[in-house]
Amino acid sequence: MRNVIRQKLADSLASELPSLTRRDARISTIPGKVHAVIGMRRAGKSCFLKQHLAEQAKSGVPRDALVYFSFEDERLAGMQASQLGWVLEEYYLARPQFRDNRKVVFCFDEIQVVPGWETFIRRVVDSEKMEVFVSGSSARMLSREIATALRGRSTETVIYPFSFPEHLRHRGIEIPPNPAFVPKALRSQIESSFLTYLSEGGFPGAQGLGQGNRIELLQGYVETVIFRDVVERHHARNVEALRRLVRQLLASPAGGFSVHKCFNDLRSQGVAVGKDALHSMLSWLEDAFLIRLVPIDSASERQRQVNPRKVYPVDAGLIPVFDRSGRANTGHALETAVLIELERRHHQVAYGKTPSGREVDFIARERDGQTVHIQVCAELNTPEIIRREIEPLDEILATKPNSNCLLLTLSTTDVAIAQQVAPAGVTVRPAWEWLLEEVGG
Repeated sequence: MRNVIRQKLADSLASELPSLTRRDARISTIPGKVHAVIGMRRAGKSCFLKQHLAEQAKSGVPRDALVYFSFEDERLAGMQASQLGWVLEEYYLARPQFRDNRKVVFCFDEIQVVPGWETFIRRVVDSEKMEVFVSGSSARMLSREIATALRGRSTETVIYPFSFPEHLRHRGIEIPPNPAFVPKALRSQIESSFLTYLSEGGFPGAQGLGQGNRIELLQGYVETVIFRDVVERHHARNVEALRRLVRQLLASPAGGFSVHKCFNDLRSQGVAVGKDALHSMLSWLEDAFLIRLVPIDSASERQRQVNPRKVYPVDAGLIPVFDRSGRANTGHALETAVLIELERRHHQVAYGKTPSGREVDFIARERDGQTVHIQVCAELNTPEIIRREIEPLDEILATKPNSNCLLLTLSTTDVAIAQQVAPAGVTVRPAWEWLLEEVGG
């Protein structure tokens, strides 16, 4: 096994770091921490690690101080925690001048396949001059488990499928420095690309594929989550109920989900499953990053529990995979893209109900405590639709005049029309402009 480790290290350090689409995820600068890179399968975690190494190389770090080591290799099957030290020993045998003299960046990918890996990583952080990254499939490496295993010694970076700026970058399209002021030719290009993004989604492997191949690929991703991240990991036995639950969740994006209603629906279809089992399955699917759950905005924990949660896929590209309506479903795709961007920006997100019962799509709280109320609508092309979308925000402003209210839509033309009738305090913007602002600004 040591020969295999030696060869893998030599191959890794001799390989050219690939030129990949730059991701906008940020790595914590807190010293002395293990950097855990997590997210749904095939979202680009391994590529993100290699991207980070490439950036370090550009900044002047010697290539042989940048190590990517993957444990997803059948030759390492059966490796024990006591043998993990061989990776360091073989590395420093070839570079004794580095030990304790210069920082080495070491990426341990899929290390979770080795039982007891946590103690090894803690020892490395305590005793070696290293910046350590760990990443792996969400089947065995979830954020809360990393936090428990490393006892407060880790920070986490969540890798989602491509954001819209990353989608543009991947296609070689210029990202404007100020999205609010874009030449008309570039605006047309961006708006066209945005429609493609909402339809195809952001999974790197799905970019540029035809619809048939893309749907087949994404179906495979979902199947892998079901069997490896839920069935194998949690020993789930009721696979039929799990499959039906996944279909129901992904076929109704942005819809309210009630375990009680789902339980009754499945029972009427002859599928025997308990409510507790459904609650567990829902939690497992969220842990695996396949779905995102948005609770109602309430200070009462009981209210958050008894009210339906809105369910979204982790990427808009998953919507056509399970949608049976035959429609484009652009509105739900847009809403999904906005939610995932709010998560990328580390906002706490809920949906709201006004006193009259109108729904506000998102109530997002920033880290500094500021709150923004967001409505999302693909088309604002009739007075009735504009009124329907603005009335909940108008109601909020009536009780809290200083509230920050935002209405996001697709078309720049619709923005101009809606802004004319929107009350003071409601800002109407193209969603693509809002999605680009933190990158371009």
